[in-house]
Amino acid sequence: MPQWALVFIGALIAFDQLVKHVMLGLVFDPPTVISVASFFNLVPVWNRGISFGLFGGTEMSRWILVALALVIVVMLIIWLLRSGQAIVRFALLLVIGGALSNVIDRLIYGAVVDFIDIHAFGWHWPAFNIADMAIFFGTAMLLYDGLFGSARSVK
Repeated sequence: MPQWALVFIGALIAFDQLVKHVMLGLVFDPPTVISVASFFNLVPVWNRGISFGLFGGTEMSRWILVALALVIVVMLIIWLLRSGQAIVRFALLLVIGGALSNVIDRLIYGAVVDFIDIHAFGWHWPAFNIADMAIFFGTAMLLYDGLFGSARSVK
């Protein structure tokens, strides 16, 4: 893997872990909800599962989710090494960095540290973090490229 890719992944993980460390002191100890805007709160959430807290709650599920995430990261690294497209490589780096940062949370705390709460008109999106945003945008870029990227090269 190119050195710049490792630096990018490391920077993403470091940034996410730094923000989570700040949030642990700000909203988790003691548990506090901070209203930032009419549609945005900082909230303390320990996510023991995957998206929306699914499949969590036991010590065994914690280790299964860590193992599963690491297997997926290895597959994404193989994809990254084989890809020649810049958008795909960047998207994969976002997903890999976000996934590894959330794995670090599971290893240290037993759960992922979530704290961003977006809401409007009585509707709340489940709390998330910076790593989750990286995974989301990386996945969206991969989907976009998969749906429309090859159409650019087909004539």
